[in-house]
Amino acid sequence: MKLPDVLFNINNLQTEAEHYISEAGHLKKKETMKQVLSCIDLTTLNSTDTVSHVAEFTQKVNAFESHFPELPNVAAICVYPNMASTVFENLAPGDVKIAAVAGGFPSSMTFDEIKIREAQLAVINGADEIDIVLPLWAFLEENYDYCCREISAIKDAIGNAHLKIILETGVLPEAKSIWKASILALQAGADFIKTSTGKLPVSATPQAAIVMCHALKFWRETTGEMRGFKPAGGISSTDDALVYFAIVRDILGEEWLSNKLFRIGASRLANNLLSEITEKEIAYF
Repeated sequence: MKLPDVLFNINNLQTEAEHYISEAGHLKKKETMKQVLSCIDLTTLNSTDTVSHVAEFTQKVNAFESHFPELPNVAAICVYPNMASTVFENLAPGDVKIAAVAGGFPSSMTFDEIKIREAQLAVINGADEIDIVLPLWAFLEENYDYCCREISAIKDAIGNAHLKIILETGVLPEAKSIWKASILALQAGADFIKTSTGKLPVSATPQAAIVMCHALKFWRETTGEMRGFKPAGGISSTDDALVYFAIVRDILGEEWLSNKLFRIGASRLANNLLSEITEKEIAYF
C-alpha cells in the first residue's frame, strides 16, 4: 500500500499549536461550551469498573435532562466491551450512543481473529460505536497492508456500527507518521480517527490534532467524504477542549462542529464544563 506524502507544511506545527492554545480563551462562551458538552464521549475505562458502577453511570446520563434541562446531553457513553450490555440495558431511549473500546484495547497486541470477534460481540451486546487501536506493531514496521486488512475486517464484522481508529499519536515518531496513520485508517474504512487511548504518558496534543485534521481535509477534498475526529486522553479542562474545538473549526470548518463528526473522549471534562457554564462547582458525573 502506498500512502500519499504530507500535503501541508508541517514545519509550523509548534507555532500553529501555540496559536490555537491562545485562541481557546476567546472561545470561552456559554454557547460554545454547551456545544463542546454535546460532543463528549463520557468515558469510564477503569479496571475497577463494575456492573453496578456502569449502571449508575448510565442512570446519571438518563437523568441529566431533568437536572439540566437547558443543556445538551453528552454524545455517547464509552465503556469496555463486556460493559456494553450494561449500558444498553440501562440507557433510556434517546440520542446518546453506546461506544465500546475493543480489538485488544489498549495495546492491540493480540490475534486479529480475537479483535474481530471482540468488536463483533460488543455490537451484539448493544454498542453503536467501536473504538480500536491501530496495530502499532505492524504500522511501525511499515506493514501498512496488514494494518489495512485488519481494520477493514473489523469494519466489515461490525456492520452499521461506527468505527473509530485510535492512532496512539503520542508514540508515533514524527508528524509524517501521524499523517500516514490517519490516511491509512481512512482508507481502511474508519468513520473517525482518534488521537489516543489515554493509557500512555503522552495522549492528545494540539500538534497531532492539526495533522489529523489536515488529513481529514485532504480526504474530503479527494473523495468528497466527511469523516470524524476525536481527540482523547488528558483533556480535562474547558480550555483544553476549546483548543481542539478551534483546530476543527479553522481547518475543517463549522460543519464539522457537531457530534456527528467531532467527539472528545473524556471522563472529567463534563463536570468542568458544567461548572464553567453554570458558574458554580458541579460534580454531577
